[in-house]
Amino acid sequence: MTEKTSSHANTDRVFATERLPTAFAFDDQVASVFEDMINRSVPGYSTIISMIGVLAERYCGAGSTIYDLGASLGGASFAVAQQLPHDDYRIIAIDNSEAMTSRLSAKLAALGISGNGASGSKETSRIECRHEDLRDSKIEDASMVILNFTLQFIEPAAREALMRKIYDGMRPGGLLVISEKIQFPDPALNELFIDLYHRFKETQGYSKLEISQKRAALENVLIPETLAAHRERLNGAGFHSVDTWFQCFNFASMVAFK
Repeated sequence: MTEKTSSHANTDRVFATERLPTAFAFDDQVASVFEDMINRSVPGYSTIISMIGVLAERYCGAGSTIYDLGASLGGASFAVAQQLPHDDYRIIAIDNSEAMTSRLSAKLAALGISGNGASGSKETSRIECRHEDLRDSKIEDASMVILNFTLQFIEPAAREALMRKIYDGMRPGGLLVISEKIQFPDPALNELFIDLYHRFKETQGYSKLEISQKRAALENVLIPETLAAHRERLNGAGFHSVDTWFQCFNFASMVAFK
């Protein structure tokens, strides 16, 4: 149930034709092709999703509450639900895009799940979808919090407070997984990895026009940071054992523990 590209996924052609410059948004057009877009745009995305499920299996025991912040179509939530060997948990999937949450709610409903997660299959019956701004969401008694390519869309000035809120809302020993597009302090390396990433996108079928137009749309919307900046913020919020467990080009995923 992860967000893997399949024959049923709509093909991403959002930036395939010339268009006036506009800021990127998680609107209906993007949500309708998101599964294809994310898998073709983020190297190693399917690996990150599947391993989030494995991490949940290890660290989310009975009575766990898992928060998927910026859940989009619920890829990480479904991976966790599939992997946990017990039924004593709940997953709270939060996103501020109505286009995303409406599709996730419809997907859950199609699987036989009511709005409060009261029925349905074992793998999905405990997923609750919320249309909220995660900066306003309450985090309570969390065994695991997932920020999968989400923090990069939060304005930098609000990121420290969000990390502290997440830390305060977690159980001792709780696990945070944070995946991000990153920058490199060395300008030459930064340019190299950007170029390699664009070449990767070309191998995924994106044209130079699509790559250029999407990059322009994301400017000032997706604001990446260095791994060192992430570590400093996480340590400052109180997290320990902070390190990178996955990296490909300028995309990385980190773990941190309370």
